Amino acid sequence: MESLSNRKKVIEQKPMNFWERMYLPAIAKGLGITIRHFFKKIPTVKYPEEKRPYAKNFRGLHSLKRDEEGRERCTACGLCALSCPAEAITMTAAERTKGEESLYREEKYASVYEINMLRCIFCGLCEEACPKEAIYLDGPHVTASYLRKDFIYGKDKLVEPAFDIKKLNQEKAN
Repeated sequence: MESLSNRKKVIEQKPMNFWERMYLPAIAKGLGITIRHFFKKIPTVKYPEEKRPYAKNFRGLHSLKRDEEGRERCTACGLCALSCPAEAITMTAAERTKGEESLYREEKYASVYEINMLRCIFCGLCEEACPKEAIYLDGPHVTASYLRKDFIYGKDKLVEPAFDIKKLNQEKAN
C-alpha cells in the first residue's frame, strides 16, 4: 500500500564496526554517567525534621471554608461532585431548620460531605467549579494509614474550625 503523500523515506543502516559490536563504548558511556551522578549532592530531604518548600500552586488536602460570620459556605449545589473526574466527592443535601441560621449560610446545606482521598487526583476542578468558594485544596499532605476507611474524609475533617467573630473583633480593637 502506498503512502498518502507518495513520498518514500529511504533508511540506510550502516554496518557496525568491531568496537560498536562489542558495545564497549556504550558501556563506558553508561559508567561515566553513573560515576558523574555518584559525586553529585544528594537532594534527599529528611522529611519529619525538614520540610521542603512548596510551590504557590501546591494542591494539598481539601478544606471546606466558612464565611466571615463563621457559617459554612457550602450550599450543597453539587457542582464540585459533578466536576470531579474521579468521582471522589459525594454529598447529601438537607434543608436548614429554625435555629441553624448561625451554622449555615443558605437554606440548603450539605448534611453529608465526603471525599474519598484514594480516588482523588488533586486536579483542583472541584475548587474551580464551586460558585460559593467553599472548597479549597490548601491543606497539608494526606496522612498515611493502613485502613481504607481512614481515607474517606467527612465534614469532621474537612470543615475548618469555627471561630468566634466577637472575640476576633475584640482582639482587633485591643
